[in-house]
Amino acid sequence: MALILALTMVVVNGFSSRFFVEKSSLTVLNSWEMGAKHDAAIANFGLPKYGGFMIGSVVYAGQDAYGCNSFNKTFNTKSPYPKILLIDRGVCNFALKIWNGQQSGAAAVLLADNIVEPLITMDTPQDEDPDFIDKVKIPSALILRSFGDSLKKALKRGEEVILKMDWSESIPNPDERVEYELWANTNDECGVHCDKQIDFIKNFKGMAQILEKGGYTLFRPHYISWVCPKELLLSKQCRTQCINQGRYCALDTKQEFEDGYNGKDVVYENLRQLCVHKVAKEKNTSWVWWDYVTDFNIRCSMKEKKYSRECAETIVESLGLSLEKIKKCIGDPDADVENEVLKAEEAFQLGQENRGIVTIFPTLMINNAQYRGKLERTAVLKAICSGFKERTEPSICLNSDIETNECLIENGGCWQDKRSNVTACKDTFRGRVCECPVVDGVQYKGDGYTSCKPYGPARCSMNNGDCWSETRKGLTFSSCSVK
Repeated sequence: MALILALTMVVVNGFSSRFFVEKSSLTVLNSWEMGAKHDAAIANFGLPKYGGFMIGSVVYAGQDAYGCNSFNKTFNTKSPYPKILLIDRGVCNFALKIWNGQQSGAAAVLLADNIVEPLITMDTPQDEDPDFIDKVKIPSALILRSFGDSLKKALKRGEEVILKMDWSESIPNPDERVEYELWANTNDECGVHCDKQIDFIKNFKGMAQILEKGGYTLFRPHYISWVCPKELLLSKQCRTQCINQGRYCALDTKQEFEDGYNGKDVVYENLRQLCVHKVAKEKNTSWVWWDYVTDFNIRCSMKEKKYSRECAETIVESLGLSLEKIKKCIGDPDADVENEVLKAEEAFQLGQENRGIVTIFPTLMINNAQYRGKLERTAVLKAICSGFKERTEPSICLNSDIETNECLIENGGCWQDKRSNVTACKDTFRGRVCECPVVDGVQYKGDGYTSCKPYGPARCSMNNGDCWSETRKGLTFSSCSVK
């Protein structure tokens, strides 16, 4: 039954599956033979450097060195660049290879595909989640077999290959507001993936609400559902996993259809959380969704046998939301009718424009691009911040956890007047900008690097316009004048 429901999710109303792989750009900096630009599929774990790039020297782990066991060595090179370790695909899972590469001292890992195929997203193992996955701190990506072969040949000839791994455009950054969405689930007994989602919501809530209250972001939650085939509507599986006569279903992960909580309970709470967001948004307080979900996970846990409508409604009322409006939004889950909220969710799930069906859970979409990497507060914030148009990032994006102030080191190489502590260095999320400032209404003009001079009627108020001045008997005389 699980397989049937999964297949039904992939093909609904004539739509077919289109899984979209998020890519970073690889540039070979010192070899014309290999060409300049190549694609690499960003892994769904580790920490991609969204908004930035890395330059490194490629080192090959060696034939039959698949990275399934510790390398027990470091791959030393004479290059001053960080080390990008190239490992062959095969034998064991992606995450284990990257972990062993990190342990060997690699700053990043590239996996060379072992078959000729389009790029795919490297995900964590579904049936296990070893502790080391959370400890993977480096970026990694899968490359095509053809590019991997070219790299190996060049390295075998003794050539050094310098690569630039660029994530600066992995997330579009068209304007001053970032739109993002989280594909979530209300089931807290589905294993490690659900635990990570709950932890992320709890830890990210504060940042999310600051961004949303300031008008910097537009957030929308989503929930995955499936459709029960008509010929199975009367089956035990569909009766326990679906609402609205089989139109919207959630899998019972334990497959215990008559025992404990089941898919029907999950899809019903999914719908309630969508309605919480909808009703809160109507009050211009859409960020209350984060409070509701966090409270629900604490107070209405399945594990503690408290996952119920009564518990949920207590939280709704405590947050000052209209219970009647939320009930109206939910509608009758037993009725043989479409639910407008869940019907809209199906359309989002099936993909829009250049993005495919959401197939990895939980998933973040930022400016319509699928986030890849660890679902962790600082990593996600960095990715969201890379989605703002350059130099429009809110101050939360310039906190010390995710960004280094380049103006603190030799003033970022920009012009500075130490007499008045005026500087042309401006820190931004993507690095410093040398730009002549405006100070107390006085505009400075120049190239920002070697010179900036006050300009306009008020220029004499700044260091006397760099003109002569002298004070005698309490009177100040100046040669600065405004013509």
